[in-house]
Parts: sequence; C-alpha cells; structure tokens
Amino acid sequence: MPDPMFPGKSWEFNKIWLPEEVAEQIDIFVSTIDTTGLLIIKNGKVVYEYGNVREPVYLGSVRKSILSMLYGPYVANGTINLNYTLKDLGISDIGGLLPIEKQATVINLITSRSGVYHPASNDGDLLEYAPKRGSKKQGSYWLYSNWDFNAAGVVFERLTGKNIYDALQDDLAIPIGMQDFDREQQRKYHNQERSQHATYSMWLSAQDMARLGYLMLRNGKWEGRQIIPHKWVQSSTTVFTPIEEMNPEFMRSLPFGYGYMWWVWDGPNAIGSYKYAYTASGVHGQFITVLPELDIVVVHVAYWSPEGAPRHHVKNSEYYGLLDLIIKSLAIYNK
Repeated sequence: MPDPMFPGKSWEFNKIWLPEEVAEQIDIFVSTIDTTGLLIIKNGKVVYEYGNVREPVYLGSVRKSILSMLYGPYVANGTINLNYTLKDLGISDIGGLLPIEKQATVINLITSRSGVYHPASNDGDLLEYAPKRGSKKQGSYWLYSNWDFNAAGVVFERLTGKNIYDALQDDLAIPIGMQDFDREQQRKYHNQERSQHATYSMWLSAQDMARLGYLMLRNGKWEGRQIIPHKWVQSSTTVFTPIEEMNPEFMRSLPFGYGYMWWVWDGPNAIGSYKYAYTASGVHGQFITVLPELDIVVVHVAYWSPEGAPRHHVKNSEYYGLLDLIIKSLAIYNK
C-alpha cells in the first residue's frame, strides 16, 4: 500500500475518485436539508465539497471528541493519570459533591460513567433521565452528562497547566496546518448559578475539522510525526460502553456505543463500511465521521450561532441518512 498523502497549506482536489453519479446524488440529498458545508476526504484530498467549508462554525459537542484527542499525549507521558479521582484532584461543585461522587476517576469522566449527576453549565445532555444522586457507583452506569465532559476539561487544564484553547492551537492546529483556526474566536460559556465548571466551546471550519478527522484516520500520525499516540487513537475510538449498556433505554436504538468521548458504531451496526467507524457529533448538525474500512473522512456542518441568526439545523437522522447514501452509492459505482 502506498504511503498516505497529506494536505499541504490547503486541501487539493481529486475530482476523479468520486463517480459523477454519486456526486449528483449527494447534491440532490444535501439540497433537501439545511447543510451549509460538506466535505469528503480520500487519501489526503478532497473528493467532494459543498457549501461554505472555510468559515468557522460553533461545534457543539464535537468539542468533546477534540478534547479526547488533546488528552492523548498527556496520558501517554504521565501528565494525566486516568485513575486520579475527583477527590485526589480537589474537584467539587456548587453545593458540594457526595462522598461516593468524589470517587469518580478521570477515565469515568471521559467515558461518561462518573455517577455524578450534578447540573452542568450547559444544557444538551441526558441529566433529566439521571438516577438519584449517589445511587450509582462510579464506572457502573453510562449517562451522557455534560458535567462529566466539562469536568474533564477542568482536569485537562489543571494537570497540564495549559488552557484548552492554547493546547488546541499548539498541539493540533499548528502541527496539522489548520487554515482557518482563530485562537481569539474560542471562548468558554459559564452559567455560574448551575456549575463552577465552564463549557469549553469551540469554533472551527469544516476544512479544519477534516484535518482532525484525517489525523484520526491516520492513527494520530501527520506526515511522519506522531501527533497523538497510536494507542490512544485506537483506545479512544474502541467501544468502552456497548449499545446494551447505553442509558436511558431509548439510546440503545441508536447504532452507537461510546468510547472516550467518541461515538463508535457497535453491535450489528458495526459491519461493512461501518466496521471500526466512529464519529464526533455536535448539536444542530456538526459531524466528523471516520470510516476506516473505506479510508475516508466525512465532515458536515450546519452553521448555527449561540448569539442568534443565522441558525441552520440538520437532524442527526438526516445526516446519517446522507451518510448511508454516500456509502451505498459508493458501493454501487465502485464495484
């Protein structure tokens, strides 16, 4: 197999790889939903582009998967110990944490299994379905919790001594040559009446999200340099919580289990082109999807601003319908 190619200062196009019929079908589908940008990457080149892929967008929960990427080198060099507890780290919150909650570890936070059901600074999780506080031992119960993810951000900054956004710039944006990254655009949101721990919101363009996805596809290596340890890429995108352990029960109807802040195709869904596949997913239609079996990355954005208009919205079901179309069309025309 030839060595993988990487983008230079800008992405190059390969218009030959994607059959024209497939591109036309994607065009038609995208025109029916509220997509503002779409990229498909194959072997370091853009094989399909739609819309505005250069303007940074609010990523929503894609931030969590990016934080997972940032964790990798610091876990490998011992700066972050995944077995540290909240008590060890002196992490609490408004009103205090229960003794059982203080036993949650860093690995519990990044897998959303802490058993801490304290309100987070931001909405958008499953706290309304949480068991009673103190009723679940750490590591025993999965629930999508923004408190866990925000606390994981606090842990990162406390143990590394780095602001998350500085680390994003120095550890990822610069080494992989992000084109549109703006450090000044990154800012935290903090509802101090709910939680002490801020939400580390992020803004990136689709073409810079594609660089992150391609870095993951290449197992953390970029032009010969190991940016993220290979072992961490594999561990973080392997199912830690299988479908049958997702909570509440309606989450088990989705095709995913959960890794280290990545959604990972699991069970009967993880076959064919979805074998070993994983995705970052953000509110309103932000996605970085890695499909190792096809050796491609798909990035989708729907521009949405927390400050107000313009606001676009693509449902998860619409995006995954688009993803299915891409995969099925490729299977037909690449026979």
